[in-house]
Amino acid sequence: MKQPLGVILAGGQATRMGGGDKGRLMLSQRSILEHVIERLEPQVAGLALNANGDAARFDDLDLPVLPDSLEGYPGPLAGVLAGLDWAAEQGSDAIVTAAADTPFFPCDLVPRLLLAAEGKPHVLALSASREPDGKIWRQPTFGLWPVALRDDLRAALQEGLRKVVLWTDKHDAGQAIFAQTGIDPFFNVNTPDDLQEARRLAGDPTK
Repeated sequence: MKQPLGVILAGGQATRMGGGDKGRLMLSQRSILEHVIERLEPQVAGLALNANGDAARFDDLDLPVLPDSLEGYPGPLAGVLAGLDWAAEQGSDAIVTAAADTPFFPCDLVPRLLLAAEGKPHVLALSASREPDGKIWRQPTFGLWPVALRDDLRAALQEGLRKVVLWTDKHDAGQAIFAQTGIDPFFNVNTPDDLQEARRLAGDPTK
């Protein structure tokens, strides 16, 4: 199979951060989104951003901007669908998604997801993190998604599906588990306190 394309999911409304683009918040003298691009771009064959509203605000990134095709902010699966439709136009078989507010995710995300999907009915896998006590947390915005299932996903969304794992479990998705070693690799910035914690984890000077 060809190397998948990458899609950064930034289509949410960031209500807990007071609105705006969380990925534009600064971390170690760069935006969180720039950290995400730096980690994902070397792992994929091409990169796009799923975001709603005025696409021109991302012109500086020089990336295709893919809005949700469904109204009402139906959640991350709508961004996955937008990415799959874009990938189909590019002749690609699959995409890997990453959240725009998660700056420490693994640099081996894509190969681990591809490995987790081997032997499965579809090239479909989600990430998960294992805490030191062994507890597993699924990370549904970090996944490998096959273009072949895009119409199935579209139909499910139109019928009201919003929970990622309900759809992925239905299709027997693989699971790539990443251990938490020091920093939670899927730590995401949802609130102002999370932003301060991310800066601490990144070693930014405190004010």
